[in-house]
Amino acid sequence: MSATLLHGGQLLSDDGGSLHAADVLLRDGVIAAVGAPGLQALDAQRIDAAGCLVLPGLRNGHTHAHGALARGAVPDRISLEGFLAHAPALIGQRTLDDIRLSATLTAVELARHGCTACIDMAGELPSPSVEGILAVGQAYADVGIRAVIAPMVSDRSLYQAYPALTASLPSALRAQAEAFAPPRARELLAVLREAQERWPFDRDRVQLGVGPAIPLHCSDELLAGCGALAREFDVPLQTHLLESRLQALAQGGVESTVARLARLGCLTPRTSLAHGVWLDDEDLARVAASGATLVHNPSSNLRLGSGLARLRAWLDAGARVALGTDASNTSDGQNLFEATRLASYLSRVATPDWQRWIDAPQAFALATGGARVQAGERADLVLLDLAQPHYVPLRHPLRQLVFGETGAGVRRVLVAGRTVFADGRVTGIDEAALRQRAQERAAALDAACAPAADWAHSALPALAAFCCGAQPIAFPREPEQDPAS
Repeated sequence: MSATLLHGGQLLSDDGGSLHAADVLLRDGVIAAVGAPGLQALDAQRIDAAGCLVLPGLRNGHTHAHGALARGAVPDRISLEGFLAHAPALIGQRTLDDIRLSATLTAVELARHGCTACIDMAGELPSPSVEGILAVGQAYADVGIRAVIAPMVSDRSLYQAYPALTASLPSALRAQAEAFAPPRARELLAVLREAQERWPFDRDRVQLGVGPAIPLHCSDELLAGCGALAREFDVPLQTHLLESRLQALAQGGVESTVARLARLGCLTPRTSLAHGVWLDDEDLARVAASGATLVHNPSSNLRLGSGLARLRAWLDAGARVALGTDASNTSDGQNLFEATRLASYLSRVATPDWQRWIDAPQAFALATGGARVQAGERADLVLLDLAQPHYVPLRHPLRQLVFGETGAGVRRVLVAGRTVFADGRVTGIDEAALRQRAQERAAALDAACAPAADWAHSALPALAAFCCGAQPIAFPREPEQDPAS
């Protein structure tokens, strides 16, 4: 690979309180050198970084490729369970081209907002297909940012997970809820295995993981199988953990969700757990000890009324923590700058003890995975325009970045030393054509999914009443599964 020299830029001081001028040399996908202005590299392509702050790229710990094409379709006041009831109306009836289109929209938005890497729990209805999974991978490869794609799988529907919910539906709606039959565990695991075996992309850039959607919506057979696949192929596993009050109540008194994940081989250092809003102290300690990562998604937690995750408690417990945006339909964007700011701000309403609030350096470290602009690090970098209003006057660069940056200041994004966004556009992508195609397909999909949308809308009153009045639900433990099988 040819070398690239970013010259004339500014770097943050160790405490973030000031800037210093530096040139950054990129070679073979990593930062080869950081030096005083005037650093020489005769073989390097030169990029003018004057007036820009050079930062490590942001890392989005949780999103969904399918959300972009459903932007604006999620009703205004709706909980997680109401949102799940709308899933067939939001992502049903899609072609392979639609799946790739939605993933491309997601990847483009991530790049535009300074994200150089993400974990994406891509979804497909009625069930995931190898071709659909590969279509998502192709979208990320085309845009050029790093991604772990963890296809969502579940072998229980929302209504099978909550039988009392189904019983509470009006009789005219109940039959359709009971008729939905999700794919069986062995069928889903076969798809995931085939996708791993056929994966054509550079796994250092676009990797295929495993994504049991929600533990409550997965049988022991499916969870154990997902854990086994993650071990066999040495790939990440991501799932949603205790996102809503109802999921917490459904744990009953037999076995917690975290204990169940551990029993079935799904709680390891390769695991990441999105949300964790209703995680108690005992299970938090278990997560921290396992080396798994908790992913805080403040925007969607607020949008769906799921609650406030105890971010400070997570950090105090020694858990690994990342930040995520969630999908573009449930948090209405892929802006990790916004999630970083909210992670800090929401910690301030959780306690009056200001010494326990998440400060700007802590929030920034969560958004970047603690990466720094220094030799030996990956050449995944973002250039921010210091002429933006939120940096004028400039007193404390890091605070003004974390509390003021919206993504409008992103001028260039590089992944492995290659520019993927510059001059207001994502390189190699015809964004005008992408927007036009998205609008056309949105209209067609809305028409095709109208019956499913009408059904979900009719079910919402009963679903809302069930969720608001729910009491602890005891579910029997399934027969033991051997995680190694």
